[in-house]
Amino acid sequence: MRIFFTGGTGKAGKYVVEHLVEQGHQVTNADLEPLGTDGVDDLRVDLTDVGQVYSALAAPSNQGQLDHEPYDPSYDAVVHFAAIPRPMLESDSETFRTNILAHYNVLEAATRLGIRKVVFASSETTYGICFGQGDRKPEYVPVDEEHPTVPEDAYAMSKVAGEAVSRSFQQRTGADVYGLRINNVIEPHEYEQYFGDYLEDPSLRRRNVFAYIDTRDLAQLVRLCLETDGLGYEVFNVANADMSVAAKTDEIIRDFYDGVEVRREMGPDETFYSIEKARRVLGYSPEHSWRDVLSDPR
Repeated sequence: MRIFFTGGTGKAGKYVVEHLVEQGHQVTNADLEPLGTDGVDDLRVDLTDVGQVYSALAAPSNQGQLDHEPYDPSYDAVVHFAAIPRPMLESDSETFRTNILAHYNVLEAATRLGIRKVVFASSETTYGICFGQGDRKPEYVPVDEEHPTVPEDAYAMSKVAGEAVSRSFQQRTGADVYGLRINNVIEPHEYEQYFGDYLEDPSLRRRNVFAYIDTRDLAQLVRLCLETDGLGYEVFNVANADMSVAAKTDEIIRDFYDGVEVRREMGPDETFYSIEKARRVLGYSPEHSWRDVLSDPR
């Protein structure tokens, strides 16, 4: 596939882009900073400028397309990851403005130009726990895609608004538009860097619902979305199969989720950020774990 990927220079995006290239896809990285990876075409685009977005998506994806007259539509799919990645990096108003304007522009341009597949990055923060003021608990566990999304911070608000925009464009055009509510993104080297503290003190992971997503498994899920057609509009939680702590599920429930509804029996190490929908609908099967790198102290 010819893929227009926004934000491919970012922490998560670079792994996904490299995986897609390894799978034989042609990827253009639309970002303010180049990725500089062999086999990836870098294109500087300000996504808050709708004219730039239209122009980038309508132009030939690389020089090879110049040999076709007239050239085919430039892209088969859009993967939209670009965003200010969390609150407290820019002012709240700028975070919301940038993220939702870029999101709207990408969805409008992609669907107007006839692109029939868009995969976009939403966030765990939409559930209102990650950056909520004080001790926010989920309404029930495990947290699935039906859990209410009522966040308090500007970043998560932009992600909830982006989901609404995406659903509206899907309704209008009939394109496949899939949103990924991505949990805390972990690069392979970060297991040794951070997880020792997490294994010693599970409370450090409360705001992430004790979950995480390895960049390599995130890349797998994006690829599965690109390979799966006909779903219309869907959102999927994205996490690894186990928790990011060594404590068992019954201990987490006892120590952190007392009084929270437990909707079904859970495995002893099962993530509280449910990935059952992605498993069932997409065939998602995460392959990585902190246990591949660190010893389980339990």
